[in-house]
Amino acid sequence: MNTPFHVTQDNGIAELVFDHPPVNAFDSRGWAAIATELERLGASPEVRVIVIRAEGRGFCAGVDIKELAGNPDLIVAVNKGNYDSFRAVHRNPKPVIVAVHGFVLGGGIGLCGAADILVASDCARFGVPEVDRGAMGGGAHLQRLFPVQKVRHMYFTGEMIDAAEAWRLGAVERVVPRSELREAALDIARKIAAKSPAMIALAKEALTGIEDGDLEDKYRWEQGFTLQAYRSLDSQEARDAFVDKRDANFRG
Repeated sequence: MNTPFHVTQDNGIAELVFDHPPVNAFDSRGWAAIATELERLGASPEVRVIVIRAEGRGFCAGVDIKELAGNPDLIVAVNKGNYDSFRAVHRNPKPVIVAVHGFVLGGGIGLCGAADILVASDCARFGVPEVDRGAMGGGAHLQRLFPVQKVRHMYFTGEMIDAAEAWRLGAVERVVPRSELREAALDIARKIAAKSPAMIALAKEALTGIEDGDLEDKYRWEQGFTLQAYRSLDSQEARDAFVDKRDANFRG
């Protein structure tokens, strides 16, 4: 299988770069490959820090809706791929920096919410269009980024927020021009890579352990509602309308 990303390593820093035109939306096999690679990098003694970024129009548009529209039963495999990918970031023994530009949607939100540090270009926009796509999920990771009421507003309305607002709310460490995004992420990565790997590993484990609640359990809870949503006629209509590029006709 051709993976929808490429990986480079240099001086203890691994870069996993999404490169899957047109919008970096991944099917079930793509998400599984992302999870597997992140786990491999986390286990490598040659890697001290992981940077996730993307080429193209935006960071990540989430799951491949067309795949699910063609075969709704694949929702189980997609759910697993998402869960495994987000867990491979959040529970990775190495610090994970995510650098985003353009659209950050669906699964892209999950990766950001699972990350240790987030940097953004000034063109980045964050959103969760799940309700409009007949799905659920992403709220747990979004709530790790933004306050509860902001999360609910974004989730219920589907409206996006920009990088400046994400920075104001404390989710983003730096906002830089698109041309400076990679270097901004690498600048932070180099500072971390220069420190004791043993101390950084202990620090990440300690910080993850003191978080409120269990991120993976919360996301599993949400995924149950995703499966329930996919059994409804409105969910199928939402996905069909998206693929057909028309307005949805919901019947409740």
